[in-house]
Amino acid sequence: MFALRFFGFKGIRYKLIAGLVTLSPTFLGAQETASEAQTVPVEVREIGGLIPVGGTIVPYKEVTLSAQLPGRVEFIAGEEGDRFPRGKVLVGLDEDELLAQRRAAQAQIATAEASMRNAGVQYSRERRAPRSNNMMDQFMPGNPMSQFLGGDKSRVERRADLYSRQVQIEQSRHGLMQAQSQLQEIDAKLRDTKGVAPFDGVIIKKYVNKGDTVQPGQPLINFADVRVLQVQADVPARLVNVLTLGASIEARLDDANKTRVQARIAQVFPMADPTRHTVRVKFDLPEGSPVAPGMYAEVMIEDPGVGPSGEYAVIPVSSVVWRGGLPMVYVVMPDQRTELRLL
Repeated sequence: MFALRFFGFKGIRYKLIAGLVTLSPTFLGAQETASEAQTVPVEVREIGGLIPVGGTIVPYKEVTLSAQLPGRVEFIAGEEGDRFPRGKVLVGLDEDELLAQRRAAQAQIATAEASMRNAGVQYSRERRAPRSNNMMDQFMPGNPMSQFLGGDKSRVERRADLYSRQVQIEQSRHGLMQAQSQLQEIDAKLRDTKGVAPFDGVIIKKYVNKGDTVQPGQPLINFADVRVLQVQADVPARLVNVLTLGASIEARLDDANKTRVQARIAQVFPMADPTRHTVRVKFDLPEGSPVAPGMYAEVMIEDPGVGPSGEYAVIPVSSVVWRGGLPMVYVVMPDQRTELRLL
């Protein structure tokens, strides 16, 4: 590997540009007597049309359990990081008031059922043994004087009595349906007092503790499946056209080893951000990647306006020497001699 030797000169003015020390053009014509030298190895880096785009690690599936009813938190299954299976109750609210309302609804159902049975019995009796409006017929059934006194019911009156009994049955049935609907409504509210895990996952954030009073819409717990992770990045709109669903691109993780993995393009959002002019894209990471939700990562996206990438030798700007407007550099040869080479 070649090495570059940087010569320092007495009386030369230095300046700091973009974090690199470079020689000011005022050194032209200065005496090339080295007062001190520093050997810098040549680095090989991948340079070209790949642009790093920063993103955030997010779970593949994540939900926020929010309060649907006002109440007091009575139960929380665990702390952040605890894993629970699907169907496990994660958080519960106080339900004493709803249980009292449920018992009242059950009593209304029992009353409505009794009323409907009674209406059916009255209708059957009216069909088999019509009641008479004549007091004499009540004590003397088959009284021959009933026709003379006008005690027999006409057909119209009989139909009216039967219809009245039918109406009582319908009213009792409707009362029973109403009481049953109230019970179903209360049962639905009772289900809303419990937050159930919709899939296997872990609690990643708690917003409340046991004993807190909450209102409808207030978040309670964030629950996520962290077995599969994604990189969520806002990609400049001009780079989105080169992305193809299912294709693999390189991702650089922000772990201790700066791990590089192949991420799969999972989703490209259909609309760009009108303010930032970026499009949100999600990339699937391989299972077992050494990252956690919320960490930083970069995806390497090809810039269509730049040529193909490749490996190139890279030297510090501070090692460049200008001669007649041409960039040059001192190279240390195998026999430790230095030669001035044109870049």
